[in-house]
Amino acid sequence: TTTTTTTTTTTRTTMTVLSSIRTMAALVACAGTTHAFAPNSMPQPQSSSSSSSMASSSSALASSFLSPDIGQEIRQEAKYQPGQADTDFARRFGHLAGAKVRTVGEAFAQFTQELGYTVNPLYKNMITDLVGTTHLITVNARFQRDSLWCLGLVTTLDLLLKNYPEGDEMREAIVQALLTSTGMNVKDVRAEAAALEFWAKDKTRADIEAALVGEQDNASSPLSKIAQPPKSDDYWMYSRYFGIGLLKVMDLVGVEMDKDEVYPVMEDWMSNKLGKSHLTACADSDLFFRVKDKLDMMETMMKEIEIREKKRMADRLEAKAEAALRAAEREVEWQKEVEAAEKVDA
Repeated sequence: TTTTTTTTTTTRTTMTVLSSIRTMAALVACAGTTHAFAPNSMPQPQSSSSSSSMASSSSALASSFLSPDIGQEIRQEAKYQPGQADTDFARRFGHLAGAKVRTVGEAFAQFTQELGYTVNPLYKNMITDLVGTTHLITVNARFQRDSLWCLGLVTTLDLLLKNYPEGDEMREAIVQALLTSTGMNVKDVRAEAAALEFWAKDKTRADIEAALVGEQDNASSPLSKIAQPPKSDDYWMYSRYFGIGLLKVMDLVGVEMDKDEVYPVMEDWMSNKLGKSHLTACADSDLFFRVKDKLDMMETMMKEIEIREKKRMADRLEAKAEAALRAAEREVEWQKEVEAAEKVDA
């Protein structure tokens, strides 16, 4: 009995909703006529063709709402299939529709397994952000790895892990685990970054800009080849490490590493040389310098703490030495007194 009552109630509710929709559709159809809300004697501003067109569209809309199975008609009209849209983007990346993409959680689980150690608590949030950000960049279908991106990644890791407490071995283990968990080989990434850095270290700013533009004399340079996809590919994807790679190149060619000096150069290179928006790259540049300033401040503070601790240790050692010297002097005096007393007894 309860089931029958529930079914009846649900049916009535559905019929009420459909009735309301049909009533609204009828009102819409009525509103589309030329005399819906005005007397027939009033002048009609629309032409007969426009009125007929509006009435036709309104009637079509009303008929769609009055249909007994609205959902079925909507599905028939849509006929949507993932990756099958009639667009350039779908034609290029449509074959990836439904492909399994690793989650950030899976990437971090692999990072933890590869590392095999507990990350220092002071660096835990930063390392988590690094793993998640790098993973989300590399799993994007539009991502294209190049040596400039690798240079930016290596520069970022060197900056953030420079003062890691457990030493060089632990720092290298973190880098190894990070790159492995995101599907990259640490030797390949470092080799690509080193090759571009070696090429750029003897160049001038004018040479770099000529390579970015793609002038004939620099057409075969590694940076010129890197600059081609941003200019020719509408779906080329900018990521943070690409911008930091440009910062490193600026540093190599003598641009002052100050955010106010770097901003106009980044704007010119991204907008005028590569033909892409400079806003995100300049924001990443400002973030890089903010983080760098904080890390430099932390490094200075740690050095000051280390100096104070060494001074305190030196003071403690000096106090112990003085106490030991006084004890030795007292021992000598006591020995003399003993010898003097023995002579008197003799």
